[in-house]
Amino acid sequence: MVSPMSTVLVTGGAGFIGSHTVLQLLKQGFRVSIIDNLDNSLIEAVHRVRRLVGPHLSNNLTFFHGDLRNVQDLEAVFSKSKFDAVIHFAGLKGVGESVAKPRRYYDNNLVGTINLFEAMAKYKCKKMVISSSATVYGEADRVPCVEEEVHLQAMNPYGRTKLFVEEIARDIQRAETEWRIILLRYFNPVGAHESGQIGEDPRGIPNNLMPYIHQVAVGRLPQLNVYGHDYPTKDGTPIRDYIHVMDLADGHIAALRKLFATDHIGIVSYHMCFQFNFLIIISLFLIT
Repeated sequence: MVSPMSTVLVTGGAGFIGSHTVLQLLKQGFRVSIIDNLDNSLIEAVHRVRRLVGPHLSNNLTFFHGDLRNVQDLEAVFSKSKFDAVIHFAGLKGVGESVAKPRRYYDNNLVGTINLFEAMAKYKCKKMVISSSATVYGEADRVPCVEEEVHLQAMNPYGRTKLFVEEIARDIQRAETEWRIILLRYFNPVGAHESGQIGEDPRGIPNNLMPYIHQVAVGRLPQLNVYGHDYPTKDGTPIRDYIHVMDLADGHIAALRKLFATDHIGIVSYHMCFQFNFLIIISLFLIT
């Protein structure tokens, strides 16, 4: 069972989904440590989480600037705290970039995760929520996907890193049955915390549609190009799965609580999505 002050490590906790999840964890009484290399995120997001929860709850948050590929960084984190569970967000996530730079994606997403598993095993922390992706379904015939009707068949290097991480997790749990692991698959998180203080603000040119729209709206980028007008929909634009980032954060915490509450979960996967048309109302957020 989850204790009043369970301690959770959040990898990639300064990122878009990670920062919102850390905020919710702190508000629900967890102690939280973040490890993030700030490759595609800003430390300002962590500072704003601290301000949003206030000085008392902020005392329950610790930040480590580190990279999962560096074993010494993980050792520094795990040697300082006893973790009850890990929520794993850290990783590169650009489909197009992964096609251009596959070695970078396999190195970052796979090596980092393997190192994380090793550190968790060494320090006897064997509960884990893995933030996976619906890219593991490849080109599904029907949207939204129904897991029982699709095969896992990632179509690009990013998707394959997510699929391989899932397979690694399954193999570890089969061999060491005391592990409890939940895989969450989803597409396209959007939106921001209602305060407007945290949201999505990637470094460089965004790889995803919504932060690209944000940056055009505030003048950082000159224009948004819309590709495709002949999809089999009413207006010809594509239909995509979107999920609000706060719902996604709460979903990860619900999965975490299930790990604490269930002794025989082994390893399970969940698909999380809401279906919307291409043009939707979004919350604008940019760190300035």
